[in-house]
Amino acid sequence: MRFRAEGIVFKGLPFGEADMIMTIFTRQKGFVRAFAKSPRKTKSRFGSALEPFTYLRITLWGKENAELPKLIQADIVHPFQKLREGLECFLRVSEIFEMTSMLIPEHDQQERLFDILLNTLKMLEADCINSKAALCYKVKMLEAAGFTPRLGSCGRCGAMGRKFYFREGSVLCDDCGDQNNYFDLSLGAIRLFETLRLWDWNKLNRVVPTHSLTEELGRLIDLHIKYRIEKGLKTRDFIEKIRP
Repeated sequence: MRFRAEGIVFKGLPFGEADMIMTIFTRQKGFVRAFAKSPRKTKSRFGSALEPFTYLRITLWGKENAELPKLIQADIVHPFQKLREGLECFLRVSEIFEMTSMLIPEHDQQERLFDILLNTLKMLEADCINSKAALCYKVKMLEAAGFTPRLGSCGRCGAMGRKFYFREGSVLCDDCGDQNNYFDLSLGAIRLFETLRLWDWNKLNRVVPTHSLTEELGRLIDLHIKYRIEKGLKTRDFIEKIRP
């Protein structure tokens, strides 16, 4: 049977001499893997449609719920070419793609998250150093994956707390916490998180945090994600190697 969908190309793995196994995040079915015949050949009908970050419309062929349907058509809606041209842009987007693919299960429909990711790519294409857009996406992605950190109150007694414990996934107050493995948060960073978590994406432009608060909350979110996936992120490790 044929299946049509909107999708964003996450990655492609070589298969044989010229074929590819593509991972595409779709609006209709979440992550799908598909077999693409000969896209690495010069005269391939897929052309540049299967480049990472490309927003496209695809047609798949295979039995219902097949593990690896065949990709028979891919039409570019928007290439997001600018995001691939500069190293900083490429790494920023690659990082959020890697996080998403590790936290969102395959075939888990995430239509709202798909729209948020698409808007994030548009904002980063216009301004690649827009750390607020990437941070907001990570917050929304954690919510979609069921791993939202609890920062509003102590995860045990409900009192106010500012020390985030990764093993708990929550802040704990001084009475409930201990002195090991916590991240000390400012009240400003906690308020910024709650704003990003609760506000509709369309209101994002109204949020104007300071650079220091964005950096602080971003560091916490990245460490929380790393803890939840239980291993390092290749993109993050590479970024830390090349930056002073």
